[in-house]
Amino acid sequence: MPKLIVVTRQGEEREIEGEAGLSVMEVVRDAGIDELLALCGGCCSCATCHVHIDPAFVGKLPAMSEDEDDLLAISDDRDETSRLSCQVTFDAALDGLRIRIAAED
Repeated sequence: MPKLIVVTRQGEEREIEGEAGLSVMEVVRDAGIDELLALCGGCCSCATCHVHIDPAFVGKLPAMSEDEDDLLAISDDRDETSRLSCQVTFDAALDGLRIRIAAED
């Protein structure tokens, strides 16, 4: 199974395994990391699953949708590596992906 490295808001780094085909948000949630709220359950309607993607992996992701971009626009912690983890499908091509959970808005 591909591995995902999650950096919490406190700077703790956890390496977890994730099932290919799930969203990054689902992989993090299933690992019991509860600071990624994902209040909408992955429907791209709340931005509470905002993460920062390792720059080495940004180019491997599909383009951001207009809805995702609009939701991230209201975040004070947005930068060029920001994505909603519910919109990133985890698979073998992302093995070793490192994400940092964004500051809570």
